[in-house]
Amino acid sequence: MMFAVIPAQLHAATNPSPTAIAATKPAESEIADALNLRLMEINELDKANLSTTEKKELRKEVRTIKSELKALNGGVYLSVGAILIIILLLILLL
Repeated sequence: MMFAVIPAQLHAATNPSPTAIAATKPAESEIADALNLRLMEINELDKANLSTTEKKELRKEVRTIKSELKALNGGVYLSVGAILIIILLLILLL
């Protein structure tokens, strides 16, 4: 058994194969970066010169961008009211 294991270990120690790991960002983070950039552009706009219809379109765009960002991030968000209800239920049950 030693003759079968030792040559394999010697060969592994003398012939290290270098592996390169490409550090690429996933497509979701690139999309999120683009959406955040668009939000910053909208925030920097001078909205005083826009008409009401243009302002409504910008608000709709901001809402859709924010909803897309929430969908990309995932996660669970709890409101303050929900946290208080959970704490009260835990106190009553325990």
